[in-house]
Order: sequence, then C-alpha cells, then structure tokens
Amino acid sequence: MTGAAAGTAGTAAKRGRPPAFDRAAVLAAATRLFWERGYQATSVGELTGAMGIKPGSLYAAFGDKAALFREVVEGYGRSPEGEFVAVALAQEASARAAFARILREAARIYPDPAHPAGCLVISAAVNIAAQDEEVAEFLRGLRAENLRLFEERLADAERLGGLPAGASPAALARYFGAVLQGMSQRARDGADAAELAATAELALAAWPPEPS
Repeated sequence: MTGAAAGTAGTAAKRGRPPAFDRAAVLAAATRLFWERGYQATSVGELTGAMGIKPGSLYAAFGDKAALFREVVEGYGRSPEGEFVAVALAQEASARAAFARILREAARIYPDPAHPAGCLVISAAVNIAAQDEEVAEFLRGLRAENLRLFEERLADAERLGGLPAGASPAALARYFGAVLQGMSQRARDGADAAELAATAELALAAWPPEPS
C-alpha cells in the first residue's frame, strides 16, 4: 500500500466508515484474473469489473495495480496452490523425498480445473512492460528465492551424504526450477495431470545415485 493509500485508509478508519466491500472476496477475484491473464494483460478496468468495485475504491484500498498484485501474490503464497513447494521442503526428511513431493504435487495442482492452470507467479511474469520493471523484479526475486531454497536443501543433502560428491547443488536446483516452470507452461497449454506426472517421474530419474 502506498503512503497516500495508507493515509486514505487511515482517514476512513478514523471516521468509522465500514469497508464498502469484502476484501477477501475482491482479492480472490483479482487473484483469478491475474492468474488467468498475467500482470501485463490485466487492466485496471478489467480488475475493477471482476472485483465489483470502482477504480477509486481499488486505489484507496490497495494503492495501485502493482500494490494490489503484490498483495495477491502474497496471499497466493499462503494458499495450498502456492505454498506446496515450501511445505514439502520443510516437512520431508530427505531432499529426494522433498523434490519428489514437489514435482508430483505440481503435476496434480497445475492442471486442476478448480483454478487457472499453472503457477500464478510463473504465469504472471510473461511480457511485463519496461515501465513495470519493479513488478518484473519482484517476480524474479520470488523465483530466485525458490532456487536459493532448492540449492540450500540440496547442499544440506550433499553434506549429509545424500548426494555424491560430484553432484552440483546449484545445477540441480536450476534443473528442478526449470522443470517446474516447464510443467506450469504445459498445464497452461492444456497438459493434464497424467502427462505432468510422467514429466515429474522423468525428472526424478535424473536424481544422482546415492553414494554406496
């Protein structure tokens, strides 16, 4: 939220005016639109139409389109569709089990018809214009953080003997990141869960053999 928007919201709160809309509901509508179309292809007019609010309400409540998008992405990251990678890395005892779970869950989640196909963070990054470089950098940062977490978990596996000495945690992290991005795009192109599950198993076959 920008300073001006924060001031507007604060003034409204001081005056005791109740919200004119259900914030969770309008964020859900914005999430779906950004997920379907990406950031650049989604106009403020389309957002306010889908959210059922006026442009002034959007600016007052969220700041601007970019600030709204950031709030959407943060909410997506707390949803089952957005947090499954972090949950698997945190819960699985071994690195291989964590990456197997990530890929297999991606194969199930990305083509699920209950929501737009693919990953919102990956899909929204397509064709962002130069004037929206801050948004592009925000999304690059999220993807880079995922790769950092991948590499960290793989480096831990190497130290604990779960990977052979010649394996490169950095290269493996980039590989699995690229597989996930490709699976997201294939889902958007119409690939079903069976196809993506086969891709996941092929990717897992590249896992270096454990030291004997």
